[in-house]
Amino acid sequence: MKNNLIGILLVLLGAVFFSAKSIFVKLAYQYPVDPLALLTLRMVFSLPFYGAVLLIAQSQKKGQPAPTGYDYLSVIFLGTMGYYLSGITDFAGLQYVSASMERLILFIYPTLVTVLGAFWFGRRIHLLQYGALALTYLGIGIALLGNHTAATHPQFAWGATLIFCTAFTYAIYLIGSEALIPKVGSTQFTAMAMGSAGVAVLIHYLSLHSWASLWRFPAEVYTLSFAIALISTVIPSFLVSLGIKRIGSGKASVVAAVGPISTIALAYIFLHEAITALQILGTGVVLVGVLLISWQKTPVLAKAKEAEVAA
Repeated sequence: MKNNLIGILLVLLGAVFFSAKSIFVKLAYQYPVDPLALLTLRMVFSLPFYGAVLLIAQSQKKGQPAPTGYDYLSVIFLGTMGYYLSGITDFAGLQYVSASMERLILFIYPTLVTVLGAFWFGRRIHLLQYGALALTYLGIGIALLGNHTAATHPQFAWGATLIFCTAFTYAIYLIGSEALIPKVGSTQFTAMAMGSAGVAVLIHYLSLHSWASLWRFPAEVYTLSFAIALISTVIPSFLVSLGIKRIGSGKASVVAAVGPISTIALAYIFLHEAITALQILGTGVVLVGVLLISWQKTPVLAKAKEAEVAA
């Protein structure tokens, strides 16, 4: 019982920390910084932590079968897909979409995993899953009706599309991770994926700007970037991982459903975003739909929480 409670608290805290990412990003956009620079700073600050984790994980795997070169290349590809492309579209979309709406759109990734799994692997979608899919997207529609940003920002549709692309690329990452995590190990997989994404982001930034230009922003930008890296990337990844070991991925996915609710509350407190009845109703409908999908225990979704780091 005590072990379960500790596991629930770990996942709960991790989900809240994850959900704070969009708050930190929106606060950073109050200063003269662009999405690519902010994402690059996030990677610069978080990579040393994951580098250390990778070294520790590799030292502990001595005597075990080593992953093949193809496995490593696959992890690099998935890391680029899951954290580089997803990061670019997410940070860009947050320029036009409220923090609470961003988190809600991102939260639909289990539905995309289900649909892509059916398309690529011929996995059957059951009647309950069809209902859950319909509920999820109905909830998004209801939340959109109650979202003030949708009515006032001329580029909201573009921002929402970018966030949807984030969820889509992350779903591909999760599908690919299903076969690789048992071979590479959850911790090593995450560290390698983050590392490859970090290198891709740095190459992208340095192809357009000088290294020195990354260090000419106001001090607040670096404080918020470090918060994104540590509070909303590194720390919650370990909290969720430890929590899953205690309560399993099924229960963890239910506890992690607090994420969108947490973002709404944090956005209201720190960004003064309005909360409407339709927004709350839509969020509730989305949560029900996503939880129904997650409870189906498909192979990919069973592994999803093991790879869900810094989404």
